[in-house]
Amino acid sequence: MPTTSSSSLTDAGEPSRCANCGERFAVPKPNYCGACGQESNLRPPGLMEFIQQLGGAYISTEGALWRTLWRLLLQPGQLTKEYLAGRRKHYVLPLRLYLTISVLALLSLRLMTSAQIEDQAPQLRGAGGASSIELKTGEQANIQIGGLGGYRAGLKDGVFFCEQLPATMCKRLERRLTLDQVGMAQELLQLSERALNNLGATLFVLLPCFAIWLKLLFLDRRMYYTEHMVFALHLHAFWFAMLLLLLIDWPPLSAAAGLASAVYPVIALHRVYQTPWWSTLLRAFVLMALNVSSIALVLAVFALLTLVS
Repeated sequence: MPTTSSSSLTDAGEPSRCANCGERFAVPKPNYCGACGQESNLRPPGLMEFIQQLGGAYISTEGALWRTLWRLLLQPGQLTKEYLAGRRKHYVLPLRLYLTISVLALLSLRLMTSAQIEDQAPQLRGAGGASSIELKTGEQANIQIGGLGGYRAGLKDGVFFCEQLPATMCKRLERRLTLDQVGMAQELLQLSERALNNLGATLFVLLPCFAIWLKLLFLDRRMYYTEHMVFALHLHAFWFAMLLLLLIDWPPLSAAAGLASAVYPVIALHRVYQTPWWSTLLRAFVLMALNVSSIALVLAVFALLTLVS
């Protein structure tokens, strides 16, 4: 009959060493291992324990998530200051916070707007009941794609124009717009949904660009690029949280979220970078212009690539 070594079990038949790191327990046996922190009383988990593990301290009232959201939503810039000061243990890390809120916001946006895009699209009719775009004869089409920095193409009173774009792209757009108006109309109807599908990836790609603008605008603060990236993650996480509020169909809440989205960045910039208010306002205006231009450029490129592909 097999015997059990007394070096690994106590007299009560319980392990005298930690199952995780092998550290010998003191007597009386503590609830947690003094070396690695794992529980000493191991047993098969019950249903409630699974639920506790799912939430744990992360979503408890005293946990990191609620503490982080309080700083993020109600104290502009304070969460970034806490992180840069080294106080990180009790807060959700910036990238994890951004991904969590952005995924929730984009998923909600997708669910709420996909049906609206379909409902607002014109009826598609064709010969024999087939699905197609009904184009009325005798009307002059007016379509413009792009426009930022003079890069644009489209139809004006039925005449194709293409400015400052590569010749090959102009030729493909002209063929699509003038010879395949039904297909182009279908592409335009689907463009909003495609842009929505790629919104999250677009903003995530633009995050490093946003941090570059911060680096250039606040060169006098002598901060590392990664420190600007932390601020960018926290600010975009706040904007996604406001997007969640905007999806709620209640005008006072939507107005408050829109106002907060404009005021919050200025206060956060002032608190984190500690510049005078006049300087903060000026830099915030330039930052907004650069950020809007970057987003518009990326979306315009995306639209052009969608239409010529």
